Order: sequence, then C-alpha cells, then structure tokens
Amino acid sequence: MAKNSSQVRAQNKKTLVKRIRSRWQLYLLLLLPLAWLIIFAYVPMGGLVIAFKKYNVRQGIWESEWVGLKNFEKFFKSVKFPVVMRNTLTVSLYSLVVTFPIPIIFALLLNAMPGRRYKKVIQTVTYIPYFISTVVMVGLIFQVLDYRNGLWGSLFSLFTGKTAPNILANGKLFKHIYVWSAVWQTTGYSAIIYIAALAGVDQSLHEAAMIDGASRFQRLLYIDVPSIKPTASIMLILAVGNIMNVGYEKVLLMQNDLNLNYSEIVSTYTYKIGLASGITDFSLSTAIGMFNSVINFTLLIIANTLSKKLSGSGIF
Repeated sequence: MAKNSSQVRAQNKKTLVKRIRSRWQLYLLLLLPLAWLIIFAYVPMGGLVIAFKKYNVRQGIWESEWVGLKNFEKFFKSVKFPVVMRNTLTVSLYSLVVTFPIPIIFALLLNAMPGRRYKKVIQTVTYIPYFISTVVMVGLIFQVLDYRNGLWGSLFSLFTGKTAPNILANGKLFKHIYVWSAVWQTTGYSAIIYIAALAGVDQSLHEAAMIDGASRFQRLLYIDVPSIKPTASIMLILAVGNIMNVGYEKVLLMQNDLNLNYSEIVSTYTYKIGLASGITDFSLSTAIGMFNSVINFTLLIIANTLSKKLSGSGIF
C-alpha cells in the first residue's frame, strides 16, 4: 500500500511539472501579483506581534518589551471603546441592510426593462458616480448640504423663508448621510455582477413561463431571483466578513467636532491613536486593528457556515 501511494504521488508530481511546463507563460504572469501578495499582505503580518509588546522605535519590534494582553485590556477599558463599537456597528449594519439589497433590486428592474437603448443609458449614468474619488465625493456632499449656500440651504430658505438647520453638524444624521450617499455612488457598479448573472439565464425558461401564462413579476420572482441567489449569497458572506471595516477615509473627511460622538469608528480611532493624534501608540493601534480583523474573520466563518446550511453555497 505504501509503495502504491508513493508511486501515485510521484506520478502526480510528474503530471504537475508537465502542466507547468506546458503553460509556463501563465505562471510567469502570476509571479508579479504573487510577489505583491506576499510582500504587502503576508510579510507585514509579522508586525502583529507589536500588539503584544510595548513598542519602542529604538529597540525595534523583536527587542521591545513584551506586555502580553495589556494593550487589548487598555482598549477594552477605555472610555472610547463603547462609543467606537456602537458607532462602527451602527454605521456598518445600517450600510449592509441598505446597500446590499438595493443593487439586487436595481439589477432585477433593469433586466426587466424592454428597451435595450434605455438600459445602456441608465447603466452608464449609474456607473459614473462610482469613479468619483472619496475626497471629491465628500466635497460634493458638503456643497449640496451646506445650510447657507448649498442646494439644501437654498431650497429650505426658498420654501420657508428661514435659514436651514446645519444637518452636517447634527451627529444623529451622520449615519444617514454616509449610507445614502454611498447608495447613490455604488448602486450602479455593485449591480454589475447581478446583471451579468441575469444575462446567463436561459431564455427558454422565460419563453416556457410565458406560454404557461406567467406574468412578468412571476417570471422575475421564480426565474430571475433564483438565478442570482448563489451570487447574492457569496456577496452577502463577503459583506458580513467586512462588517467592521467601515471605509475610514470617507468617515474621517466627514467628521467634525460636532458629530464626533456619532462618527468616531474603530478605523478612524486606530488611525488617530497610531499616527494622527501625536500619541503614536503603535502597540495600542495594532491591538485595535487586530481585534477588528479577528471579529471580521469570525463573522466571515459564521456567515459562510450559515449560508452553506441554508442555501448550499458558500465561499469555502
């Protein structure tokens, strides 16, 4: 048995070598992204040990004093911990609930439109906002929602004759501005994958359903929706796995002293502790980032397990 298994392994190795030699150009093209992945994604993981040390620049990563879990305890016991966790979960869950189903609905409605020319126009118009940079996007938000000279302020003054309230300074409205501006910016682009899945649906199914007297809504419900269900399951798993990774660039640009209690999230707090506040506590910021990543990884495993049990599809 051992001899046979060794022979099988040797034969598989020879087959693998032959495949690599026959497609060496493809493997050569893979070297550059593989090198990038190793250098920028895996090598920096060694720096995570800083989270368990009191990092000193002169001593370096490996010579710095080992403090165990003190950095994590410091974060958990800090006054900011409940605030940043509440804000992060509020913004990310709100964003997930809103931004996940809207592209699916948009793709289904767009697929149901009869005019091909109108479809292309709508697709182009909805794709464009995605390519606006974060800085420009936040600048547009400030211009539109300015309570004096912006569109919001002008319309409010026109209809009421009074000065509009400054909604950018209202912390309770921060999450709504953040999420719905993201809906406007990303819906068209996020719908691409669902539109591609709908394009692969066998048209004979629709023809058979039409012969049986099915309405357009019934065809959408019983043909189109099941066809994108596996894709939607995978996208939902990925979204849940990134639930703690709220885009800190946009949040940071939208922050001000008046909405800080509602806009301070884990990623912006990590950035300020590690770089921006003058404290430069690299150990604490690394611990916070590591805690964030562990939560995301745990949620990814849970979401993938539940998806495989409920729908039969998952990432792994």
